[in-house]
Amino acid sequence: MSILWEKSETWRWIVRKTRDSKPFFLVFATVCGVVPGVIGYCVMQATNSRNPQLEAELRRTARPDSLMMGQVNRERLAEYLGELQRKEDTNDRYVAALRGETLIRKPYERIQPIPKENTTVADRPQKK
Repeated sequence: MSILWEKSETWRWIVRKTRDSKPFFLVFATVCGVVPGVIGYCVMQATNSRNPQLEAELRRTARPDSLMMGQVNRERLAEYLGELQRKEDTNDRYVAALRGETLIRKPYERIQPIPKENTTVADRPQKK
């Protein structure tokens, strides 16, 4: 299957020029890399609103589960940053995550496994 743009005379000219001329290659690479980045940055700046009224409205109309998750994330971050400031060993956090376990706040019970799903005979689908 041949791609249509590969056969166009314009594309062949661009390929020929980039192969033969290093300055043209640098200009072409800049246009393909920098220009979309600049356009993206401008779009982000134009659409990013630091309007306090809008932020207040969004916070007022937020769903309860979003507010709860925000609070939980703030608490977890504060706990983690506190451990770092106290220079506590946080390797057990990573070990637990690799094992699929969850850390809790009590240091003596720190690592707790994630409970497995319980499937009884009644819950299993019946084979016919």
